[in-house]
Amino acid sequence: MQENRSTLPSADRIGVLVASVLLAFAMTRLIQSPSFTVTLELPGFYFALPLTLGTFMTVLAAALTAAGMDWLTRFHPALGTKTNIEHLMLPTITTFVIGAPLSLLPNDMTWWAGFAFGAVLLVIVFLAEYITIDPSATTYALARAGLTALAYALFLILATSLRFSGARMVVIIPALFIFAALISLRILHLDGTDRWDFPWAIGIGIICAQIGAGLHYWPLNPIQFGLAITGPLYALTMLSVSIAENIPLRRAMTGPIIIVVLAWAAAIFL
Repeated sequence: MQENRSTLPSADRIGVLVASVLLAFAMTRLIQSPSFTVTLELPGFYFALPLTLGTFMTVLAAALTAAGMDWLTRFHPALGTKTNIEHLMLPTITTFVIGAPLSLLPNDMTWWAGFAFGAVLLVIVFLAEYITIDPSATTYALARAGLTALAYALFLILATSLRFSGARMVVIIPALFIFAALISLRILHLDGTDRWDFPWAIGIGIICAQIGAGLHYWPLNPIQFGLAITGPLYALTMLSVSIAENIPLRRAMTGPIIIVVLAWAAAIFL
């Protein structure tokens, strides 16, 4: 019983945090406001970025998530004097990714289904991140696996949503780079060695962005586009972990190659 109290957060704090974030998303449907467009015009280049209430509320929800997760993790008895910055990354990314499809869904039962699904994702990521503070917890392996799977699912949802929104390449490519780098950085940090592998994370982000740029003008539907980019993200992150564990390069490349082939085959025949 003592271990359960030390590895699980207070249900009241989880409830307050989730409710605060969901309220920010709900406000976008309850309050109607006009949108405006930020433009940048240079010789031979014109950039327009439409901004709505949903854009600002997503940023607000992400800020609430980061602050709330900081508040939540500081009560963990195993944190001590360690920094909790690593446990803020994935929850904040989760909030950003949830906001993207919610802004695209119609205002009917589909939106509420996405809203409920987002609530479930938030609870899972909050619980899992809290558990991973203590590597000796009995549920640490399960929480680590759950965070890893969730991270890849979030990237797939993000890439699919960006494609579905019809955003321009000048918006899609930076978004793919930033989120691929951050997600791979968090996954690599979950190996228990407390390493921040920035070179690998930046390299993975660049490759995913390049693949996204190459596929931007292909006639792919959103799911195909998302799978074609998520596969390399998964494969390259797996390759980094294998190399860090001193697995021979030829054997380390076998799994990633299979992952890329399966992802691209699924994208082709979907």
